[in-house]
Amino acid sequence: MSRSTPFDTLLVANRGEIACRVMRTARAMGLRTVAVYSDADANARHVREADEAIRLGPAAARESYLKVEAVVEAAKRSGAGAIHPGYGFLSENGAFVEALDQAGIVFVGPPASAIAAMGDKSAAKARMANAGVPLVPGYHGGDQDDGLLKAEADKIGYPVLLKASAGGGGKGMRVVESSEGFQAALDGCRRESQAAFGDQRMLIEKYLTQPRHVEVQVFCDSHGAGVYLFERDCSVQRRHQKVLEEAPAPGMSEGLRREMGEAAVRAAKEIGYVGAGTVEFLLDADGSFYFMEMNTRLQVEHPVTEMITGQDLVEWQLRVAMGEALPLAQDELTITGHSFEARLYAEDPEQDFLPATGTLTRFAMDLEGAELDPARVRLDSGVETGDAVSMHYDPMLAKLIVHGNDRTQALATLNRALAALDVQGVVTNRAFLQRLATHPAFQACELDTRFIEKNEATLFAPKQYSTEEYAGAALVGLHQLARECESDSPWDRHDGFRVNAPHTIRIALCNPAHAQDDDDSEAVVVVEGTREREDAAWHLTIGGETLTARLDSLQGDAVAITLDGHRRRLQARRDGNVVVMVDPRGETRLFWRRIDAIDHGRQEAESTLTAPMHGTVVALLVEPGARVEKGMPLMVMEAMKMEHTMAAPADGHVASFHFQATDTVGQGDVLLDFAADE
Repeated sequence: MSRSTPFDTLLVANRGEIACRVMRTARAMGLRTVAVYSDADANARHVREADEAIRLGPAAARESYLKVEAVVEAAKRSGAGAIHPGYGFLSENGAFVEALDQAGIVFVGPPASAIAAMGDKSAAKARMANAGVPLVPGYHGGDQDDGLLKAEADKIGYPVLLKASAGGGGKGMRVVESSEGFQAALDGCRRESQAAFGDQRMLIEKYLTQPRHVEVQVFCDSHGAGVYLFERDCSVQRRHQKVLEEAPAPGMSEGLRREMGEAAVRAAKEIGYVGAGTVEFLLDADGSFYFMEMNTRLQVEHPVTEMITGQDLVEWQLRVAMGEALPLAQDELTITGHSFEARLYAEDPEQDFLPATGTLTRFAMDLEGAELDPARVRLDSGVETGDAVSMHYDPMLAKLIVHGNDRTQALATLNRALAALDVQGVVTNRAFLQRLATHPAFQACELDTRFIEKNEATLFAPKQYSTEEYAGAALVGLHQLARECESDSPWDRHDGFRVNAPHTIRIALCNPAHAQDDDDSEAVVVVEGTREREDAAWHLTIGGETLTARLDSLQGDAVAITLDGHRRRLQARRDGNVVVMVDPRGETRLFWRRIDAIDHGRQEAESTLTAPMHGTVVALLVEPGARVEKGMPLMVMEAMKMEHTMAAPADGHVASFHFQATDTVGQGDVLLDFAADE
């Protein structure tokens, strides 16, 4: 398809935040936008925001977003002259590009030949060697015999990284620490690779122990020009997927920046690239860098590059796809300030980042209450309050992007913005992101791809609550209770509470994870006072210490809590029975309940193991009746394209399984009956 073909209608062959983000620029350029959707996304935000939308098929991606003929037919039906693939799904599918060429539809991306050149990672390594791009020692051959692969890994030396040859996004990728664990890791990688890409071929690389993940944004046009828009540091990852990204990379010298940028442009030109692409490198502590892979599409983290360059990369993509020359030459591109991006996922970091599903009862950012400059903060989201988070797709909800004059200012803005982000109804990694961003090692730029593993003890340390936190949570809960009473006829209550009369209330507070535990983890706060006036004070007694306390409402969700004359400003809200208090230093969550008028019974633990999310059973790892030890793997589930191992909760034996391999299970379904040792 000729790159000079004009178009006035753009179909976005994707969903979620990237579909919304692409359509935002397309509308600004005067283009008509077309969305596509599966049955699970019939009411999704990207569908609501498009000028028109066309159904592709059932919820499963392979029957909708990955169905080439359905997407091409949707483009024809809507009159779309071009398709933007976003990232994921068909964005790096050469057969899709060829189908569009045959249909006379412009693909906003590189030619099929460039995708093919980088899609096979083994072949790509050879091409990069020809272009003079440094490579990590490894095996990239076509012989996939188990014994040969293990011998190559032994030759390279452990640890090694097993990686799906056709893969990306952390799928089919594992670190192997020793020869003894190689076969099990190989089997698991092949299963994930087959499920995600329909391809079991693997490559092996030396696993650098302290590398940084630094990638370079490149852009090429159809006239032979190519530039790099500087680098991003994406070292903070979990399961080989990025969590926090920043630009420019800390500690990058001008010489190294130019060397890596020029190598990235050489890599792109080697394969006849057109459009936006990202060349990913591993940067070692000694300044050496090695080609890792090239993503032949727009990256999730592209907004940090937009923030520091002032350029709209989607607009660049669309203009290049229309046959125009690159908007700027290399010497016209500059870096201004520093930017961070934090990926907000529906997942539980405390449960090994297990994906979560549900309905978003609230999704909002209180910029006013947090006193944030809207020009410095950007939230790229594919969801709104009331939207459902499905089991069928990647669990990323949104991206929070901030900008500052330097790294210190940008990081401070990131922390304030994370504190202002209120997501309820679905478990997210918001608090974990804030723990990362406030971690002393991250603030000191002590970065490498094993950052989370190395700092696990502090990132996941059990929460220790202070007297001030207990007092603040008691006040926030009472404030909300008073507001509810004022609107819900408190005089009809029979639990002794009166808004305007002196009274005593006893409140129990504990870690939400222990809300049903029968232990001594609760703290009791005795509250005495009156609320005759908005500025009236409470007297709080906690563990024998009495504080004079006051709460004042500010803008949005912001409040000021004053304890014995010490005033703190923070974001405060209640999510069900949990009080959430957030400031730039971190988050406090406490389960709040009255114990003077309400009886909250304790629940006993069940002798069953339930599914933590919707998914498919991959394998049963033990026989019914088998004796097991605590932590021993019992079965493997697959959800959101990733495998999750269910382990024994205690020493005991498996009485029976309720499902078999290939069965689909729902969140909360009982997977097996387990008998713990007495």
